[in-house]
Amino acid sequence: MKHLRQIVTKAVVAKGKKRTESREILRPPNAPSSILGCWVINHTCSSKKVGKYVEVTGKFDINVWYAHHDHSKTSVFTETINYKDRIRLHYRDKDSTGGEVHVRVIQQPNCTEAIIIAHGTQFQVTVERELLAEVVGETTVVIQVHDTEFEEEWAINEESSSSSSSSSSSSSSSNDQHGSSSL
Repeated sequence: MKHLRQIVTKAVVAKGKKRTESREILRPPNAPSSILGCWVINHTCSSKKVGKYVEVTGKFDINVWYAHHDHSKTSVFTETINYKDRIRLHYRDKDSTGGEVHVRVIQQPNCTEAIIIAHGTQFQVTVERELLAEVVGETTVVIQVHDTEFEEEWAINEESSSSSSSSSSSSSSSNDQHGSSSL
């Protein structure tokens, strides 16, 4: 006879993904002549569930290596950028009120463009990032249970081997024979 059984377990009940491209305006202390390099480092973030969204609060450092004073000097200008992203959740089943939020960074913040703007006094840096949010909560799984004994079919290759204990017992029995013949 077959019947159904419900199992309560933890599983991903909602997901959301967001790609963000932002333009950051940086004001270095010296008027730049040219940009020699730009990179983004030290990304950190935290998250919390707010209704049907996950709010991700984070920050990263933008470093711009640039020439100034008519290309006679170089400097690295660093600025910390704070951000807040809202990732809309898509539920597999009905909305769940609780759950643990997990955020994974798919694309670390990365500089895609850095240009000089505002009559040569500022940088405009375009940064892209992509985040994936998952909510893990309780859900119910329904399985089919069989009352009769059930064994899954397995292809098993039988192996044979000689045991070291049988060889030691045969050697001990031969020792016993030697011992009895000398009596």
